[in-house]
Amino acid sequence: MKIVSRNEELLRDALSRVPQSSSRTSLSSYNKLIRFEDISAAAFKIQCGVQKTPCMYSRLSKQYGMDIYLKKEFLQYTGSVKERGVLYLLTSLPQDQQRKGVIVASDSNFSMAVAYHASELRIPVFVIMSTSTSPARVKMCREYGAMVISYGTTAKDSQTHARRLAQENGYLYLEEEDSAVYLSGLGTVGLEVYEQVPKLDAVIFPAGGHCGLLAGSAAALKHLNPHISVIGVESESFPVLQQSLKAGHPIEDQACSNHHFYGDVSGLCFGSNSLQLTGKLVDKVVAVREEDILISMLRLLEYERATVDAEGAIGLAALVAGKLPELKGKRVAVVICSGNLELHLLQQCIARALTLDNRVCRFSLVLSDCPGDISKLLEILAREEARVLDIKQERTFVTSELFTVEVTCTMETRDKIHTAQLRNALLERYPTAAWTER
Repeated sequence: MKIVSRNEELLRDALSRVPQSSSRTSLSSYNKLIRFEDISAAAFKIQCGVQKTPCMYSRLSKQYGMDIYLKKEFLQYTGSVKERGVLYLLTSLPQDQQRKGVIVASDSNFSMAVAYHASELRIPVFVIMSTSTSPARVKMCREYGAMVISYGTTAKDSQTHARRLAQENGYLYLEEEDSAVYLSGLGTVGLEVYEQVPKLDAVIFPAGGHCGLLAGSAAALKHLNPHISVIGVESESFPVLQQSLKAGHPIEDQACSNHHFYGDVSGLCFGSNSLQLTGKLVDKVVAVREEDILISMLRLLEYERATVDAEGAIGLAALVAGKLPELKGKRVAVVICSGNLELHLLQQCIARALTLDNRVCRFSLVLSDCPGDISKLLEILAREEARVLDIKQERTFVTSELFTVEVTCTMETRDKIHTAQLRNALLERYPTAAWTER
């Protein structure tokens, strides 16, 4: 790995010129297209503060017809790749500002990384969160060592309050931008992937509005080997990056979801630096459906024992959805960048993914309310080796003949073929059985 110390000095000098009276970083004022030497300097500086995460051959390879290597960035301490950019950003701040402290205002992965690494560096850190923030996120930030303040009912209220506190107390207000320093830290993922997987053909990254990881890593990979394909993946519901690339500038008025399931996948395109790098270096950007993301989360949980969120699963979702047929037979790395799936969403995501994957099904049928009829139904289900997850009987509101019962069963099957076999067996015995379509 090439380390150019002169570039580390240049980055530090650039940051030292940030006005100390500013209420925020204003790092965008010092944006420039990063060089490989910038990323090498970042890798050298953060090597003791973040994990060098494994990039491991996946059992999913045979299923999708290619050699898949998963870069497991969700194993970072805060569960997110954002730690790399945040640590390099914080260590590059002037010591005077480190003594005064920093302040952030969100419940994002970026804020969690700032809370943890600022505390580790003994930099005073304040996190402003809205009152609607998940209690688990508030607790986690406090455990990382940050002073957490609940303020306002929306993210905008929290940001306004944070800026005011920064101005009044001399704190540095941080928000996720595409400064050269931040992108250089994120770009160290590209260096590691190249080092860990020889003879790479392609690397897949999450994209969306916050495409800093994609842009920074592309700068590293394309310098090391211009023939490696760099691919970004975003949600079909929020094609922010594709629209921004088409327009030639960051899209500001894109309607985005506030649902925590999507996280940064649905964020606004936050800077021209990332966009310029992406347009210059990234070979392809594809979009996937929500259903593909959910099935990708299920595959990672089953085959890799990895519990990841939408941002972490979206890269693999492009392979699940068959969006990249040109990679068949190739050697491909997929960056699994985030594992911060909130617990209240976990059960919903798994249940929905099993249904989408044709492994949970439901049917209803009407039986005579006589002893033994339910037993006969259960015998058929046992013979077909289907597992009963739930069974309900309705007598009062049945509109068919008297003395009948409507039975609704929720079943677990092995796969789509097994589900079809079960359906045929039931229709043969109960022609009026009604199947609930997903």
